Amino acid sequence: MKTKSLLAGLALALLGSTAAHAGDVRIMWYSDGVEGEVMKDLVGRFMKENPGINVILDNVAYSVIKEQLPVQLEAGNGPDIARVTAIKDLARHWLDLRPLVKDAKYWDDNFGLQADWMSPDGSNQISGFMTQITLTGGYANKTLFDQAGVPIPGPKATWEDWAAASKKVQESQQVPFAMAIDRSGHRITAPLVSYGANYIGSDGKPAPLDKGAKDYLSKFVGWAEDGTVSKDVWVSAAGNTYRAAADDFINGQLAFYYSGSWQVANLATKIGDNFDWVAVGSPCGPVACTGLPGGAALVAVKYTKNQKDVATVMDWFAQEAIVKEFSERTLFLPGHKGVVDKGGLDFKSDNAQAKAALNVFVESTKTTSEAALKLPGWRWSDTVYAAIVTRIGQTLAGEMKIDDAFTRIDSDIAQKVKDAGQ
Repeated sequence: MKTKSLLAGLALALLGSTAAHAGDVRIMWYSDGVEGEVMKDLVGRFMKENPGINVILDNVAYSVIKEQLPVQLEAGNGPDIARVTAIKDLARHWLDLRPLVKDAKYWDDNFGLQADWMSPDGSNQISGFMTQITLTGGYANKTLFDQAGVPIPGPKATWEDWAAASKKVQESQQVPFAMAIDRSGHRITAPLVSYGANYIGSDGKPAPLDKGAKDYLSKFVGWAEDGTVSKDVWVSAAGNTYRAAADDFINGQLAFYYSGSWQVANLATKIGDNFDWVAVGSPCGPVACTGLPGGAALVAVKYTKNQKDVATVMDWFAQEAIVKEFSERTLFLPGHKGVVDKGGLDFKSDNAQAKAALNVFVESTKTTSEAALKLPGWRWSDTVYAAIVTRIGQTLAGEMKIDDAFTRIDSDIAQKVKDAGQ
């Protein structure tokens, strides 16, 4: 057993170490849907056009990106390029591509709107680009609603409206749960913001949980206790480990699923014609009807030994035509201004439900609140998300009361800020 553990550790170390050979560029990549296959195809095309550079695409689980990559980076290791979501929190580890890319102005013009999301504070660094812009939002199993004779709540429906309607569907159709939200601090923050939560204090550091945050989290815990919300998603993992509820929705076990735009391709591929589903935007709270923006970025890691080759790879994948093709094939919303402004994206799907869902998410961007827009570029977002997931998960597991969870969330965050020397 010790030998197996040693070999597993060695394999992980090799996976995360910087490329040692000139011409090798290692990309650590994770997938929510079909984008891994699209990326594999594009990497092959890149290498045909650039025979002197060998790109190694390591497809890993999202948990590796979230839990193991930060450890590697802190040790001064890691891949040459990575696809990440903790973009701002890890920004000190990204390579400044500004002096290395062919045309820095092209990057500024087309990726400048999200540049601060992935750059150290006060920097005009070019770290990479967003592989997609995402927005949280909900999905309804239309077939279940229709069979139950329950109308799907409208665009201004509240979280309470959705809970009540979904509960009726659950009871009528005998499905395990009415609703589910991914086990993610990012995901659950969207309704918190709709209830008036503001994480950012006047000094730019995290503020204690406010009434808006506590109000929604209390409702969420109550819904989990009475069976409206799937508790399983949150108690089947520990700490701040991420778990999506996509499979539960795909398998027809949920009336309403709150996740985000990145799930469209996944749902379209795996649900097929098993049932009808629709994207419904974000339910409303007392303050807003907002989703939370975000996305995944492809970033260069500053510990690479092959900066020039890394810049060549990043320049190639940042081309307007490549971004457009990647977005169309993955059903992702592009983070490239030129692609967005020109419009005419031809999403590669025969699934009318998928195309309709993408349009719903595009429309939903118009109601994104100012408070939600500030969070992707805020240094402490991931710290707050992790504390909320950890303590609410423990609450749902019966390990602590909700009021104790609020206290622990605040103290967890304060400790992280202190540890960072802030």
